[in-house]
Amino acid sequence: MRNQPQTVLLIEDSEDDYEATMRAFKKANFHNPVVWSQSGRDAIDFLKHEGVHKDSPNAAMPGLILLDLNMPGLDGRKTLQLIKENNGLKQIPVIILTTSADERDVEACYQMGANTYVQKPVSFDGLIEAIKRLKEYWFEIALLPKESLYD
Repeated sequence: MRNQPQTVLLIEDSEDDYEATMRAFKKANFHNPVVWSQSGRDAIDFLKHEGVHKDSPNAAMPGLILLDLNMPGLDGRKTLQLIKENNGLKQIPVIILTTSADERDVEACYQMGANTYVQKPVSFDGLIEAIKRLKEYWFEIALLPKESLYD
């Protein structure tokens, strides 16, 4: 068991979806620190320490990444590819959390190394349940790499 809860990097361009996810975290008693990146480029810069994250300048490397696929610019597919091709980042679990249920997206994401693919539930109650299950699995059952491995 870790003393400090691991940081979650939420890569999501929609402010509404970000706020709904944060409310669901609260309802699910999910208290890990969350860093929000509104684009794939911001997330990659943060992960590579090439930029200071505007909202969390002292944030730790994430223990888990929640990644939306459909974003302008550097989309989630390319962001996932860049994360999984980088030796310093590829061990961070990436959960795809997106509206797409397209079988091609599911297949492509797993091929690129996504650890889990979750279609965003339509209802807020469904989102709360999905977050509870993600929390239970990733932070109560699964063992995650220690942050020192990312250095």
